[in-house]
Amino acid sequence: MPTISAAIVESANLSLAYAERLTKELPTELFARLAPGANGPVMSNHPAFVFGHLQIYAPRIIAELGNDASPYQPSEQDLGLFLNGVTCVDDPDGTIYPPMSVIMERFFRAHRAAIATIAETSDEIYASPNPNEKMRSKFATMGSMHAFYLGGHIMMHLGQVSAWRRMLQLPPA
Repeated sequence: MPTISAAIVESANLSLAYAERLTKELPTELFARLAPGANGPVMSNHPAFVFGHLQIYAPRIIAELGNDASPYQPSEQDLGLFLNGVTCVDDPDGTIYPPMSVIMERFFRAHRAAIATIAETSDEIYASPNPNEKMRSKFATMGSMHAFYLGGHIMMHLGQVSAWRRMLQLPPA
């Protein structure tokens, strides 16, 4: 496996393993609930929002590497719920967000496909300029952007799920 791809794949696999631990035995009725606080719900992202949001990035990676991302594309409804800048809301009746099983299946399926695509990507491709002009000032190459998406970005949001778990007095993952 090319050097840059290997670094991204190894980090991404660690992120997915942590995501599995965070959601293993998680009560489905809590998945889209804000954590309770002393003065009302804590306005922090719950797992439904986090994993729905993260699922958006895997098809981008696949498409940027020239592969067919259509099987992994989020619906317009999902984009409306999970795009960057959308507010996470409490869903006590389970009517706003898709069920946990649906969100998690989409998240893992899309990310495993992205990882498989990355494993085949040459260092030359990953050394090329970032095709995302908006992100190019932060991540100059495609490799640095994908490393962020599958490393730092995922782990940042998984940290939100970890903190959410502790607010609900669930054990650490």
